[in-house]
Amino acid sequence: MERYLRENFHVQPKRPPEEALRRWRSAVSVVKNPRRRFRNVANLAQRAEADRKRKKLQEKIRVALYVQKAALHFINGIYIQYLSLHFSGGYMLSKEVHEAGFRIEPDELASIVRSHDTKSLEHHKGVEGLAEALRVSLQDGISSHDVEHRQKTYGFNRFTEKPSRSFWMFVWDAMQDLTLIILMVCAVVSVGVGISTEGWPKGMYDGVGIILCILLVVFVTSISDYKQSLQFKDLDKEKKNVSIQVTRDSRRQKVSIYDLVVGDVVHLSIGDIVPADGLFISGFSLLIDESSLSGESEAVNADQQKPFLLSGTTVQDGSAKMLVTSVGMRTEWGRLMATLNEGGDDETPLQVKLNGVATIIGKIGLGFALLTFLVLTGRFLFEKIVDHKITEWGLDDASKLLNFFATAVIIIVVAVPEGLPLAVTLSLAFAMKKLMQDKALVRHLAACETMGSAGCICTDKTGTLTTNHMVVDKIWICQHTKIIQRGNNDDVLKKSISEQIFDLFLQSIFQNTGSEVVKGQDGKTKVMGTPTESALLELGLLLGGDSKFYNNKYKIVKVEPFNSIKKKMSVLVSLPDGTNKYRAFCKGASEIVLKMCDKVVSEDGKVVDLNEQQRNSITEVINGFASEALRTLGIAFKDVEGSSSGGDNNIPEDKYTLIAIIGIKDPVRPGVKEAVKTCLDAGIIVRMVTGDNINTAKAIAKECGILTDGLAIEGPDFRNKTQQEMEEIIPKIQVMARSLPLDKHTLVTRLRNDFNEVVAVTGDGTNDAPALHEADIGLAMGIAGTEVAKENADVIVMDDNFATIVNVARWGRSVYINIQKFVQFQLTVNVVALMLNFISACVSGSAPLTAVQMLWVNMIMDTLGALALATEPPHDGLMKRPPIGRNAKFITGVMWRNIIGQSIYQIIVLLILKFKGKQILKLNGPEEDATSVLNTVIFNTFVFCQVFNEVNSREMEKIDVFTNMFSSWIFLMVMASTVFFQVIIVQYLGAFAQTVPLSQELWLTSVMIGAVSLLVAVVLKCIPAPVSNYITAHHDGYEQLPTGPELA
Repeated sequence: MERYLRENFHVQPKRPPEEALRRWRSAVSVVKNPRRRFRNVANLAQRAEADRKRKKLQEKIRVALYVQKAALHFINGIYIQYLSLHFSGGYMLSKEVHEAGFRIEPDELASIVRSHDTKSLEHHKGVEGLAEALRVSLQDGISSHDVEHRQKTYGFNRFTEKPSRSFWMFVWDAMQDLTLIILMVCAVVSVGVGISTEGWPKGMYDGVGIILCILLVVFVTSISDYKQSLQFKDLDKEKKNVSIQVTRDSRRQKVSIYDLVVGDVVHLSIGDIVPADGLFISGFSLLIDESSLSGESEAVNADQQKPFLLSGTTVQDGSAKMLVTSVGMRTEWGRLMATLNEGGDDETPLQVKLNGVATIIGKIGLGFALLTFLVLTGRFLFEKIVDHKITEWGLDDASKLLNFFATAVIIIVVAVPEGLPLAVTLSLAFAMKKLMQDKALVRHLAACETMGSAGCICTDKTGTLTTNHMVVDKIWICQHTKIIQRGNNDDVLKKSISEQIFDLFLQSIFQNTGSEVVKGQDGKTKVMGTPTESALLELGLLLGGDSKFYNNKYKIVKVEPFNSIKKKMSVLVSLPDGTNKYRAFCKGASEIVLKMCDKVVSEDGKVVDLNEQQRNSITEVINGFASEALRTLGIAFKDVEGSSSGGDNNIPEDKYTLIAIIGIKDPVRPGVKEAVKTCLDAGIIVRMVTGDNINTAKAIAKECGILTDGLAIEGPDFRNKTQQEMEEIIPKIQVMARSLPLDKHTLVTRLRNDFNEVVAVTGDGTNDAPALHEADIGLAMGIAGTEVAKENADVIVMDDNFATIVNVARWGRSVYINIQKFVQFQLTVNVVALMLNFISACVSGSAPLTAVQMLWVNMIMDTLGALALATEPPHDGLMKRPPIGRNAKFITGVMWRNIIGQSIYQIIVLLILKFKGKQILKLNGPEEDATSVLNTVIFNTFVFCQVFNEVNSREMEKIDVFTNMFSSWIFLMVMASTVFFQVIIVQYLGAFAQTVPLSQELWLTSVMIGAVSLLVAVVLKCIPAPVSNYITAHHDGYEQLPTGPELA
């Protein structure tokens, strides 16, 4: 079976090739209800059509952009005149817009940006003129009270989505089951035949019972599917809800992307996705990647001359403020988004594999059903021939043949495990909902599964292992180290350094920053920006500095924002004396800034040359800070003449003067050490990959328990290793410091390809996107992560906490194990039901279980069984075993042992009851009554065997199956409702279910025979079975799991 599944039903968790998707679809057969089975499977035809539409739309946008670029070469030419006539001439101000107080139409505003219409923009007096027409201040933004008013006039920032499926659509889907339709027809015929032969109302009980049972199955199935769809809808809404930084009510604040309106002033920085169409107001070095819209990989610059910004594009570099001009479906991205989700998401590997299992079992069940029908019909015809009644046919004979056919159909209903692939969806939906509550947003279903197999986590340090609440702890300035204490004010520095250096230091803090000091709603001053820059600005405020003073006095000319490759940020400001002089500030990784310096501020505040001895001394200071687990930053400046800085005001790259080395404290998160230990116990190696100083990284890694006897290496050293050297050192690497995003990508690729590891990797920056994309599971940070990183991730860690990542791994393992439990339980029911009906049919000429009874059993093992076993929460024992192998067998030796053992016990017991039950149970009285009682006992015993086997299935290897059972309320609820309805069916619905009420002794007998399954499970678990579910060899020295009595 495993070989067949591997050849036909194997797909990759991420980006599976279309060939593999088509292969497993063509291999699927014996499907009772394609509409329901394939509801959560990607529609390849729709996807191809959507892809064609998307490419066509991208081509149109690309042509428009090319035309716009060409038009720039002859601004006053015919084409621009045409644009002016075509796009500006036909817009009259409507009554609604005029009464709303605005002076420009929504469509005209959208057209200006979409068409890059510079003439129309000039006609409206540029960005300032449009802002005036929209009644917005470019400095203070709109008023929050004005949002609803603007939404009514210019629209909502939402895209057209497919309407949600109603509950009745799920009911309709459930009723498309071919076997249920056949049974419904049989039931209707049975009612007609029954009334003709047995009269009213007795003759209609059998048929009506089947119809009622079918309706019950349909509604229970529909409710389960509908609830799943609601969960996915909530998760999908959360995935799309992005926070945007805007200026409103004269202050910078975060709002939901859904609340963005025309007239908003949006702040953009590296890694952001442009949330709406708009116009550039101000900014520095803004580089926009438009490939998502146009398909062109070449990034474009945006500035006052080319101010047009399109929704859905990404900020590759720089920062800016943007005026929103159109939102939602009036943007090009809105039109493109309408095609993005057509075709659905890719199915997960487990869904595909279980479709394969269902296909194999379905074929076997179909064969048994056909054989059973032939045996029953053959026996019936043989008896008629023996009795010389082959030519005599009546309604009774027709009724018997109909019952034989119904029995065969019922066997197919039970034998084709339609619920197997759907149980995966149920389990994943449940896990995703719980993870959302635990601050992890799963963007791709397959990631939940794959995380259970993760053998390695490559994690960032800052914000993931540490709190990301940074404060400046120490400063080295003017050759002295100062400790910063929160109780002190500016006296800590002002008294010990010259006023000129103090002023220069504050200027470097307040002007060389990507963050901003703002007033909160409560009137208090707060800092908005990255934690590192916030720590510096808070220090500046603590020292008595004022950002407005420096920004008004010194005009910022150029900014080079921080990125993870350069590991520094630079800014160029003009000096106020009007002599064409500039000052450059640089801050960043202390070693990098130190290399750029050839001077340093001396003890008495003078600039002196930096000799080798001083350089070594400063390096010792940096290492000293780092060994105390402090992040180190260097701050430097350089005064330059206007002519020497180049015509484009380029920021210098060398000959700076070092002002200070700053040590920033970022404590390890509470619980991280325990989470790392949990990973190690679970056979998951944790590797820290950080851009920080190696000494800082080692100190934090030791504190977290990551660095033990492994290797700590710097990115440059790693990059320079040969292929052979890399193969030798990669298994030993526990810390990589001063790494570039390319180093992380290389490490992930090597671990996956050379060592066959299942790798999870964290990332927050735009440059982390390739590594997140390459990894088996990409984990983006929800707080510190850029939108580009989140778009390329499989899971978003909302609280940036490493412990949350471990929780995702725990749930991933739980999903996999839960599905295995359900498969073990369902296959046992399948085997027993098939063999019981087939053997009984062959020997006695009748099946012991009626159609209604089998439908009830089907619901127990399918919908209710999935609900009970596939939604069990994870327990700590899951994280005390090695991870599941990449190519591990899904149905393991342990599972086959349990399935075969329990099936043999149940088949033997039920067949003994079938053929010797009357004598054993001492059922006296009329033959017909005794047979009815016996058949009811067999049905009751069969159900209780499944109830207790469901409890057994909670633990496939351990003897104690009751651990944590009472904390799983869904399991308990399913068990209680199954028993409750079984009592109702047996005691009160006999006319429909063909049962008779049982005495207390017979109830006790049924329950006790079922309970013996628990003892059978204990015996089975003492029989050793091959464990191939887990990886058997691992380069970190973990051994495979023990099995049998040893584990028990």
